Amino acid sequence: MVPLRKSASGGLCTNDIQTGNPEVEARRYAYRRVTEEVRAQGRVVNHKRVARIIREDNLLAVRQGWFQPADHSLRGARIYLNLAKRMTLLGPNQLWVADITYFRLTREFVYLAVVLDVFSRKVIGWALGRSLKAQLPICALERTIANRRPPPGVVHHSDQGVQYASRQYLQKLREHEMLPSMSRPANPYDNATCESFLIALKREEIYASTYRDFEDLHERVEEFVERYYNEYPLHLLPQAFVRIRHFGFLASRRRAKLRRRSESDHRIRNARRDW
Repeated sequence: MVPLRKSASGGLCTNDIQTGNPEVEARRYAYRRVTEEVRAQGRVVNHKRVARIIREDNLLAVRQGWFQPADHSLRGARIYLNLAKRMTLLGPNQLWVADITYFRLTREFVYLAVVLDVFSRKVIGWALGRSLKAQLPICALERTIANRRPPPGVVHHSDQGVQYASRQYLQKLREHEMLPSMSRPANPYDNATCESFLIALKREEIYASTYRDFEDLHERVEEFVERYYNEYPLHLLPQAFVRIRHFGFLASRRRAKLRRRSESDHRIRNARRDW
């Protein structure tokens, strides 16, 4: 095998690449493909040497730029202004926030859509389902409207998800004279109230419990929302009570961990005995 060599001018030799003009091949292939082409011809060459020769002779490959379309070209739905950050709340039914999250059961994913009143931080509507279609947040919105009977002009704030930007959801807002508002992309702080509730729900209920099926999860979520979170909003609780509840949560997690460890040890002992 013949090693790769340089020409008198310091560039690639014409005989080193038999597929055509070396400058054309180098600009089309770059050093990786040139290395493979030269090796296929039976020559001993290292990719670093090929890259150095191409760089010294200024035979840089022409790279194709990434196509980055504008954000508005990726969406067929209209994006509304963020009205939530411009508001000063004086009472309930002025600003509602909505969001969607998911839970993982043993055999399926389950999705939860919620609507909160920012002034009171209470969950005023929610819906649990097995699908991410727009019908899920619409059910939560209909439940919210039935509970609150909002006056005209309520601002409904959400992210830019396809469910909230769908024609059916926006039509429901227009029917009740509500003003849509949307967060900036990839910015969860615009919807911090709803995100805070979802974190509390997952930390204090979902991650600390196990569920048999969808119906069991629905019952436990309803109990957490209606009898626990809405009865004792976090921002109205004394700090001492918050600490006590936090310690109680840690104690329950500790008991669950010890129970799982005991069950694991029991399975190991049974396996050793059977063996």
